[in-house]
Amino acid sequence: MQMIQIGPGGPKVAPIGMGTWAWGDNLFWSYGREYGEDDLRAAYDTSLEAGVTFFDTAEIYGTGRSEALLGRFAAANAEEHIVASKFFPYPWRVLRGSLRQALAGSLQRLGLPSLQLYQIHWPFPPRSFATWLHAMADAVEAGLLKQIGVSNFGPRQTEKAIQVLESRGQRLASNQISYSLLARNAERNGLLQLCRDHDITVIAYSPLAQGLLTGKYTRQQPPPDLARRVMNGGKLSRLGPLLAEMQRIATLHGDKPVSQVALNWCVAKGTLAIPGAKNAKQAGLNAGTLSWSLSEEEVGRLDELSATAVWG
Repeated sequence: MQMIQIGPGGPKVAPIGMGTWAWGDNLFWSYGREYGEDDLRAAYDTSLEAGVTFFDTAEIYGTGRSEALLGRFAAANAEEHIVASKFFPYPWRVLRGSLRQALAGSLQRLGLPSLQLYQIHWPFPPRSFATWLHAMADAVEAGLLKQIGVSNFGPRQTEKAIQVLESRGQRLASNQISYSLLARNAERNGLLQLCRDHDITVIAYSPLAQGLLTGKYTRQQPPPDLARRVMNGGKLSRLGPLLAEMQRIATLHGDKPVSQVALNWCVAKGTLAIPGAKNAKQAGLNAGTLSWSLSEEEVGRLDELSATAVWG
């Protein structure tokens, strides 16, 4: 199995992880109506059995329920796994100590003494994100976390984060960004190459573009929920050629799911993709990506067609 290292000197994991945004979220993802805790526990167990060991969560996912669910599942499963969570810079969090308090809450919900990776969720004001990076460096020195990451940081912000952490004798481990066949701005603005140059792991969230790259939806059959229809309606009209090529590739590789083509494209780009899963079936489909890979020619063809879908 191909492995990917998290940051300089970090642990190695499979290039497919698990994103837990939907775990416990009943506003955007209909938790409690379409799926529940037993479904998520099955997704967790299935992932571990298939070699998926990286789980990404955040304090705001399900207002803490995602972390709590992950903590309960881990307590009942002896398999080793790696947890990453995130600090959200709410506008009322102005003191440096706010991060330590938030981290303590996350650790309590997760049932852990320390975190492998802790990330700044967004580079939001009013405080400079440098404030939170220094607070994270303090937490590393206190033994509460091992690695520092960021999320949704652009190239200049990432460069600044590198400098701040180097002043504390630390290295930036990761930058978690929206990255997929339909979200490739990190290539155009140089962020992907910057991260490669500094051994910063790019964690790709929404690698299936919220379901648009699974082949389930078309312009005539859009996503069932209003939020995703509004967010992605314009993209659906341009996806025909790309989805057709993805289906062709999936068929050539033994009738694989179209979603695995999208995930394997992220793997081919050197990222750690973290698709979500709300049940065992989805988790198994995601993990199945690890059993095969795309050729360079296939990656190039997908690059070409997705560029048309994204940028016209």
